[in-house]
Amino acid sequence: MNRCFQMLVVGLAFANVTAVAEDWPRFRGVAGSGVAGEASSLPDAWSPDANVAWKTELPGPGASSPIIVGGKAFVTCYSGYGLTQEDPGEIENLVRHLVCIDVKTGKKLWQKDVKATLPEDPYSGIGVTAHGYASHTPVCDGTNVYAFFGKGGVHAFDMDGKALWNADAGKESDPAKWGSSSSPVVYKDSVIVTASAESQAIISYDKTTGKELWRQEAKGLDGMWGTPALVKVGDNRTDLVMCVAKEVWGLDPANGKLRWFADATGAEQAYSSVILDGKRVYAFTGRGGGSIALDAGGSGDVSDSKTIWTGTENASFASPVRHESKIYVVSRGVLTIVDAESGKRLKQLRLKGVKETGGRFGSLDYPSPIVVGDRLYYLNGSGQMFVFGLGDDFEQLAVNEVTSDKETFWGSPAVSDGRLLMRSSKHLYCVTDQGDTVKPRELAVASADKTPEAAGRGSGRGPGGAGGGARGGGPNGGAAGGRGGPGGGRPDPLAMFNGMDADKDGKVTMAELEGNRIADRLKTLDKDGDESISKEEFTSGIGSLFRGGGGGRGGSGGGGGGYGNRGKDSRPDRPQRPELVEG
Repeated sequence: MNRCFQMLVVGLAFANVTAVAEDWPRFRGVAGSGVAGEASSLPDAWSPDANVAWKTELPGPGASSPIIVGGKAFVTCYSGYGLTQEDPGEIENLVRHLVCIDVKTGKKLWQKDVKATLPEDPYSGIGVTAHGYASHTPVCDGTNVYAFFGKGGVHAFDMDGKALWNADAGKESDPAKWGSSSSPVVYKDSVIVTASAESQAIISYDKTTGKELWRQEAKGLDGMWGTPALVKVGDNRTDLVMCVAKEVWGLDPANGKLRWFADATGAEQAYSSVILDGKRVYAFTGRGGGSIALDAGGSGDVSDSKTIWTGTENASFASPVRHESKIYVVSRGVLTIVDAESGKRLKQLRLKGVKETGGRFGSLDYPSPIVVGDRLYYLNGSGQMFVFGLGDDFEQLAVNEVTSDKETFWGSPAVSDGRLLMRSSKHLYCVTDQGDTVKPRELAVASADKTPEAAGRGSGRGPGGAGGGARGGGPNGGAAGGRGGPGGGRPDPLAMFNGMDADKDGKVTMAELEGNRIADRLKTLDKDGDESISKEEFTSGIGSLFRGGGGGRGGSGGGGGGYGNRGKDSRPDRPQRPELVEG
């Protein structure tokens, strides 16, 4: 099958994406599904010395995920400011980067640097410090690549790194100053960005010129870090669907107007991204929320007419993944299998072999699981990849690492042509089946009864998407993408202290903090300089570390919160939802 024909096939199947079938062009791949549409498989096992094809140093950390188009990987990072809590540096030196790497060789092809445009949220408190300044996963249409840098705006480059245009998406801050992580998506000739923190807006840009095509503002975007999905409802209709606090929205991607909305789970935050099965949409919200399945389409309030089921299963930062009739949700070290038709929990198991990372706030597990062939792969924040065999006898097959060094893995993995890419705070790694033998001791899976409760339980904050994402989600994207948001529940200082005090001697030493994601912040609680934190120092000072937009050095304008110190009251008065389609 030649490339032109491949592009035609995918173009017919996914009107919003023109990348080839084996590409991974946006957060969580084609249509944001997290499923690799290729027959080639990945190895079940690897180690730093086996089945790792290459690793490439990155210019800095980031919570965004890599994407792959046309044999090129694209990933965003940041540098110059906000690398440690103890000495964040000067905010004027913040730079964001878009890096292009050859997927076969690991050679860096080009790097584009974008200097931050102030104001920016300072690197303090528990907001930006939990994910940094590159949390949105880029998107590529096969011709150009588009990166959303939050307050730094939207930037477009061609495949060779030539800058094409940039556009502003706002300079506001969300009330808690968590930042945003929802990743951009491409629809026909436009790039759609969810600037929830920056302007409480969903914005569409002409992908050729960067001209703003439409903007819909809504207060309901606060507390949303997931990445939207494009749902083909009929031959002449596609809906832009997203889960926000307490609701699911369906917008017209041609003008941003709200076609329909439905009551969701009642959760104040929507960390993860929605997933699809044709017109059916599944959304899993954070602790205290739950899940919902509904059919996209209709108009106005479709809560009663379109809801298929509601459930009690939660997601945290990671977006779920669907395979055949099952949905797989990973939250706080536990994998839950949900029946897609009924929402009923079918099975639940704790991940085996999870590393102890230092208490409730020790690990921020933002990456989302993916499916490749008959395997499910889940990466946690400390860089452990858990491999599961799908099917009736669902079981954990291995837990793998690409490095023995202490690196943070925030982004979700990407897959193309039998190669799996993972980004850490320092490197981009490529895993592929090279026929290497992994030593038995490296393959060992710890017994379930020795597996500690998942680090990050009760949790901190994540993108989605980083996008998203969470996320990103995320970024998780958004985080946001996608991927992320404020963790559920208020932290219990005494429980946190006891979890970190490994030898139970009534103090937390610097050695006990080693490997803890927020060690830099926690060390500031040592007020008497004895290289340890007493219970009194911890309980009296811990609250100050988690106040959104707290003090800390933020360059010019720093102190008292620094740049971006704009709370809820400083936002313009906006409607709760986007403008509703008339009729």
